[in-house]
Amino acid sequence: MGKSTFSALTVRHLHESTGEVVLAVDADPNSNLGAKLDSEPGRTLGNLREEIVSRGEEPPDGMSKQDYIDYHVRLALKEGNGFDLLTMGRQEGPGCYCYINNMLRTFLDSITAKYSYVVIDNEAGMEHLSRRTTRAPDVLFILCDRSKASLDAAKRIAALAQEMKIKAARKVLVFNLLDESAHASQVKAVAGFDAVYGVRMSRAIQARMAEAESLMDIPSTDLAFADVSKAVEAERKRG
Repeated sequence: MGKSTFSALTVRHLHESTGEVVLAVDADPNSNLGAKLDSEPGRTLGNLREEIVSRGEEPPDGMSKQDYIDYHVRLALKEGNGFDLLTMGRQEGPGCYCYINNMLRTFLDSITAKYSYVVIDNEAGMEHLSRRTTRAPDVLFILCDRSKASLDAAKRIAALAQEMKIKAARKVLVFNLLDESAHASQVKAVAGFDAVYGVRMSRAIQARMAEAESLMDIPSTDLAFADVSKAVEAERKRG
C-alpha cells in the first residue's frame, strides 16, 4: 500500500465516519489519487499555470488576476462521492512560476478553510517539504516499510519538516504492508514521531491495483482499510 492508497482510504473513512465532504488534494505530479477515488481528475492546476503563462499572466479584461485564478480553480474542483477532488498536476514548461504559485497558494489557503477535513496526497520524498507545499497540517502522516533504508528516509522527512518550520501539530509514522498476522504490539514507538501505527497487507487491495484502481468498494472489514481507519480515527479524536 502506497501513500495514494493511504490517502484514498483516509478520504473514504473520514466521509463515512463523519458525513462531511472531504477536500482531497492530489499534489503528486504523477497524479493517481483520483483513480483510487473512482473520479476522473479533470483539469489540473498545472494546466492552469501553463495557460496563464501563455497569456503573459494577463487575465481577460475586467477581471483581476486573483479572481481569474479563483474562477478557474473552482472549475477544476471535481465533485465525487463524499469528496471534492483538486488535482495539482505538474509544471510542463520553462520559466518562473513563483508569482502564480503564490496566488494559487492564497486561493488554497482560502478554500481549505471551508472544509472540516482536507487530505493532501504529496509526492514521495522530501521535495514538497522543501517547497513548503504542506505548510500547517494537523497531522503529517509519513509512510514507510520495515526496512532500515525506508525508516531512515522517514526520519529524514520528519527532521526536514521541523527544519523547514512546517507547523505540523503531529508527525505520525505508518508502517505499511505488514504481515496479515501482525499484531498491534509489534509496532513500537519511534523517536521523532508523536505516534506510530501499522497497516497490514490487503490481498483485496493488491488484486484491485492489478485489475482496477478504485478502492471505494473495498469492504470495510478489509485488513488495510480497518488499520487505516483506526489510525485516522485515533488522530481525529485527538483534535
